[in-house]
Amino acid sequence: MSRVIHAEPLSAEAFAPFGDVLDVAGAPDKLINAGMCGRYHDRAELDFGPEGRAGISLFKAVPRSLPYECDLLERHPEGSQAFLPMSQAAWLVIVAPDDHGVPGQPRAFLPQPGQGVNFHRGTWHGVLTPLAEPGLFAVVDRIGDTSNLDEHFLSAPFRILS
Repeated sequence: MSRVIHAEPLSAEAFAPFGDVLDVAGAPDKLINAGMCGRYHDRAELDFGPEGRAGISLFKAVPRSLPYECDLLERHPEGSQAFLPMSQAAWLVIVAPDDHGVPGQPRAFLPQPGQGVNFHRGTWHGVLTPLAEPGLFAVVDRIGDTSNLDEHFLSAPFRILS
């Protein structure tokens, strides 16, 4: 497994194995509010499992910088998790495929201003990693009584370059 990865631009095609890109690419699905608002309809595959419900939380994370040393990946086995930046500040998205219950080779993405992501259920991902203040995100994820977090601390961190 490579210990150094280069962050790539976030695109729907590249991110598809891990989840959904949330943005306003292309024409809106329809115009609403007397034609003054474009609705980009149903942009994410939200999944809260049979024992959960949707919840909206606000996260405020400490900004990091590139190069970034990543030593922890996590996943949510009971539901999806969407990160929606509440500013135009830069941030980093880290994901990895599952490799027999542990993270495989990671990938990193640099979203454009205004892009969010929705991690599909069980997708290994890095912690919320803003690259500038304010580090404020709306998060839509599963609320429920069963455990929904697996953490995997890496024996050797990997380094992400821009």
